[in-house]
Formats: sequence, structure tokens, C-alpha cells
Amino acid sequence: MLAPYACQPDASRGRLHLERMSSFRSQFQRDRDRIIHSSAFRRLKHKTQVFVEHEGDYYRTRLTHTIEVAQVARTIAGVLGLNTDLAEAIALAHDLGHTPFGHTGEDALGALMAPYGGFDHNAQAIRIVTRLERHYADFDGLNLTWESLEGIAKHNGPLIGPFARNQASLPYALVEANAEWELELHTFASAEAQVAAISDDVAYSHHDLHDGLRSGLFTEGDLMDLPVTGPAFAEVDALYPGLDKMRRRHEALRRVFGRLVEDVIAVAKNRLDAAQPKSVDDIRAMEGTVIRFSKPLYQELKAIRSFLFTRMYRAPSVMVERARVTEVVNGLFPLFMEAPEHLPQEWRADVDAAKDETVLARIVADYVSGMTDRFALQEHQRLLG
Repeated sequence: MLAPYACQPDASRGRLHLERMSSFRSQFQRDRDRIIHSSAFRRLKHKTQVFVEHEGDYYRTRLTHTIEVAQVARTIAGVLGLNTDLAEAIALAHDLGHTPFGHTGEDALGALMAPYGGFDHNAQAIRIVTRLERHYADFDGLNLTWESLEGIAKHNGPLIGPFARNQASLPYALVEANAEWELELHTFASAEAQVAAISDDVAYSHHDLHDGLRSGLFTEGDLMDLPVTGPAFAEVDALYPGLDKMRRRHEALRRVFGRLVEDVIAVAKNRLDAAQPKSVDDIRAMEGTVIRFSKPLYQELKAIRSFLFTRMYRAPSVMVERARVTEVVNGLFPLFMEAPEHLPQEWRADVDAAKDETVLARIVADYVSGMTDRFALQEHQRLLG
């Protein structure tokens, strides 16, 4: 039984291209399965989360991060009476548009694409699921339901209007998709989409601590001085004095993980009880998200994220790697712009049809952003030495 404010599969706004209903899967289960079977999803296996893919087998990749986000999303959605299949589908798709080398690659490609409409990985995910996946006979993309597209597009909330975080112009990929099918970019997304978005925050806040410790960029002692993590380690030490290092680390960080999930659920229940939404459209019409962290925990997470930014995301060894992979993107993009014949054969028809430099740049950005870490490094070596 779903809550009245959940997205009901039978009440979906449907797909842009009409298809026969599945006899054994709901609309949102079908979306989830198409995302999992997409080429872009498979490529996440070899794309950076924080550490470049080849740096170690134990660090999260973009794929393992995505799986963790989906697991959190299903848990929270289930407790709140939401549609777990839709929450999972949106979570699985949320990072499809990421470049090689994580946010470093995105920053580099964004700068290169500035004259051509910029680059945003959330908007690129929409471009992938509506245009670039080309496997079906009747349409480009995956032909996802409106609700899944809405959730991917509004990963960070409304994109226009008074509640938009960033009042800058919309990325071209979203403009194109929204012109084809109105996604109501001025409203908040469904509760399922909000769950997928906050599950992203929960997952990376937890696993980046794990990966940072494993890398040696900081120690458990450093985390004792932080909110949330400090009390978690203190609790483990009181319960299990003398516990070996790896078990102690895991026990403490799973308590951090639990604290984040429990906080989201408690806040959501309180907000839903107060608002008494009768439909998913009531959720969209609210003047804020219904799924969020409590104010105290949000402030504590800001301290943890500030610590991670300084000690992990901008650590000297990470900055060296950031500079190296930025050179890779900065080398490949102008090469393909000047000599598009280096693009694979299956991309030539799009290149030949390009009407101007902007269209060509967007094709090149599609190609470069779709590369895995290892393929980008190999192509840079092969083409530029």
C-alpha cells in the first residue's frame, strides 16, 4: 500500500513515445530495468568517484556509489510509503551524465564548453536517457516515464522560478528536453525524487569517510574531533574496547550511516504529518523539500564536508592527479573539435549533420563525457602521446 502522496505507476503521465504496457512490470520497474541495461550505466564501473579508477580496487567508483545511493533510496522510500521502484530508478540514473575523472573532469569540460552552452552532468544524464542511448527501433533514448525524467532533471530542486538554487540560464540539454516534453522545472520534484537526491548526500558523506581513511589522507584520530563521527567512534570504543582497527572503523562509520538515514526519515515523517499532502502534486507545490536533514544534523554535516574538502578532495596528492587528468580532457576536446575524423565511425553521421561549431562541440562533449577513466587515458596516450 502506497501513501496517497506517492507516485502511483498506474497514474503515471506516461512516456513521450507510446508503448504497449508490460504484462509483468510496472511503469517504474521498466524504467529501472532500462537504466540498468543502458550502456551509460555500465560505463560507470570505470568512472571516478573521488579517486581515479586505477588507483585502487577498494575505492568507490561511480557505479558502486550509484548502487549505494539506490539502496539508501529504496530503504527510505519504503519506510515512508513511497514508490520504491521510482526512487530506485531515479537513484540509478542520477550520475549517468558524469564525465571521466569525476568532478575534476566535469570542471574541465565545463570550461571548454563555456562558449557552447556549458556542461552540467545532471543535464547530461537527461540528454543520455532522451537522445544518446540508441538501442530501440522506435525511438532514441530510453523513453522513460515523465516521473523518472522529472526526478533526474530536478536532482537539485527546481531549476527556474523563485525556489531555484541557481538563477543562471538552463543547460542546453535541459532546454531541449523540456521543449519536447514540459517537465515543470519551476516546481519541486516528487517525494521519490527527493529521496533519491538526499540518498546521494547520505551515501557520499558516508563512503568518502571510508575511502579517505583507506587512502591514508586522514586518520580515525582526526575524525574524533568532528561532530557525528567523533561520538560514533566513542560509542564503539565504550562497547568494544580494544577492537581491531578495521572492525572499529566499520562499526563507527555504520553508526554514522544509520544516524543520517534515521534523521532523514524522522524529519520526513514530521513534515508529512504537518503538511498532510493528499497527492504527489501537493508535494510538488510545497515551498520547500519534504525530504531533508534536520537543521542540527545539516550543520554537523557541513563541518564534515568542510573537513573532507580540505583533507581529501583538495589534498596535495589528489591535486596532482586532478592536474594530470585535467590535461587529458583539455587535450582530447580541442583535438576532436579540430579533427572530428578521430571520432569513431558511429559518430560520423552526427558530425556530418552538424550545422555549426556549437552543434559539433556538443557532439564532442557527448563523446568525451561518455568516456571511462581508462579509455580517456588510453585515447590521450594514443592520439597525443
